[in-house]
Amino acid sequence: MRLETAEPEFAMTILAQLTQQPPDALLALIKLYSADERGDKIDLGVGVYRTDDGATPVFTSIKKAEQALVDKQDSKAYLGPEGDMGFVEALKPIIFGKDFAKIDSIDGMQTPGGTGGVRLAVALAKAAGVTKVWMGTPSWPNHAQILKDVGVAAGSFNHATADGTADMAALREAIAGAAPTDAILLHGCCHNPTGIDYSLAEWEEITALLKDKGILPILDLAYQGLGDGLEEDAAGVRMVLEAVPEALIAYSCDKNFGLYRDRVGAIYMMGEGADCLPCIASNGASLARANWSMPPDHGAAAVRTILSDAALTTEWKEELESMRTRINQVRAKLAEAGVAGSVDLKPLATQRGLFAILPLSKEQIQKLREDHAIYMAGSGRINIAGLTMGNIDKFIAAVAEVSA
Repeated sequence: MRLETAEPEFAMTILAQLTQQPPDALLALIKLYSADERGDKIDLGVGVYRTDDGATPVFTSIKKAEQALVDKQDSKAYLGPEGDMGFVEALKPIIFGKDFAKIDSIDGMQTPGGTGGVRLAVALAKAAGVTKVWMGTPSWPNHAQILKDVGVAAGSFNHATADGTADMAALREAIAGAAPTDAILLHGCCHNPTGIDYSLAEWEEITALLKDKGILPILDLAYQGLGDGLEEDAAGVRMVLEAVPEALIAYSCDKNFGLYRDRVGAIYMMGEGADCLPCIASNGASLARANWSMPPDHGAAAVRTILSDAALTTEWKEELESMRTRINQVRAKLAEAGVAGSVDLKPLATQRGLFAILPLSKEQIQKLREDHAIYMAGSGRINIAGLTMGNIDKFIAAVAEVSA
């Protein structure tokens, strides 16, 4: 006798319950730009450095370091969740300075890019009891996405004023109103997306406020060397670290070593007490193991190779300086134009890094794309390095036309 089997009461369509997510706006912009056949098109969307010829080259110092790895690297075995600790140690003098008094209170780990560093910092903060992270807005869009994905509430305050400077009043209010279980996320330099950084005097005030309030600083240092110099760009971060008992620092080598696709980053953890730092590090390693297990090694090994060789370090610093000089020359050229239509370009001279935000409407941005083949994010963010001495006049004239 054949027994009839009943149909299951549920449909085997678990994944079909997912809802369609909107495409990443920047990736969509890349596709539009690629499909545009106009020969004078300008890409100001993708956040990578470009030369005056429009190229994103591999550093010569990186090429030499990679060749050394080809010649000498004897294994591709796992390094553990902490990654390449030689890389982590080699970066310390660059980030914290050679004479940082509290260097023994800092431990670190390699992460997949600065994004991995930020995510691990937020996860560590949550594991330690942080329930909300404050950040100035606008910010790098992935900051908010990381907070949401990790499950930490986001508090926001206005980052910039209409005159193109930092909104210190909003920052003071946010810190004053923060709870003991809150943290604050600050950009170390070359603010993404506004290019508006804190001055040294403002960092001094921020340091005093954080020390007095006692909330945890999470410092995102993703563009060191692209603003005013390696030492200058880290001055605010170092000031905070000298004054507070604990902090988390996310770091990226993707920009200042040109290692975007190799995803080279780190997290540094500062705590006081003989038992505190090993405990923080152990939690970091545990969280990393659950997230990506082991970080990719090649790019970090190349950075370690450079920073372990005086000649390669000098060559890297010279290449980085040439990038910084070009970015700031473009900023100066834009600022020289004064006001283009209704857009005041003068503040761009004192802002720093790859990015700036122009006060343009979505309709004006679309008109730039359709009429002038100029591609930029819908927020008004532009990648300064997408402009060259050959196309900058076209850009200024186009902005003037659409915003008149």
